Amino acid sequence: MKTLYYDKLVRDNIPQIIEEEGKKCKCVSLSDDQYKEYLNNKLIEELNEYLNDYSINELADLLEVIFSIAETMGISREQLEKIRLDKANTNGCFSKKLCLKEVYTESD
Repeated sequence: MKTLYYDKLVRDNIPQIIEEEGKKCKCVSLSDDQYKEYLNNKLIEELNEYLNDYSINELADLLEVIFSIAETMGISREQLEKIRLDKANTNGCFSKKLCLKEVYTESD
């Protein structure tokens, strides 16, 4: 039997999917502190996967991780969206494709 080793956060249904494929797996439950650490690692993993192929699926995975991180902070998806909209109303979005290069100040 060949064993592949992982140490990463997976979606809730992954163990069932692995077993339906006729394989066995071992998973452990994480503590709250471990969960936060593994979520941060997952965020980096999903960002790198997105940057490799610009897949909409990877973008959706990023959102799922972000929502989970917010949940650990006691913030719901709806609250996170409200915060995003408030920032968009105050600071704008990125639709104008602006790149800040320099800021000039009055000399003393």
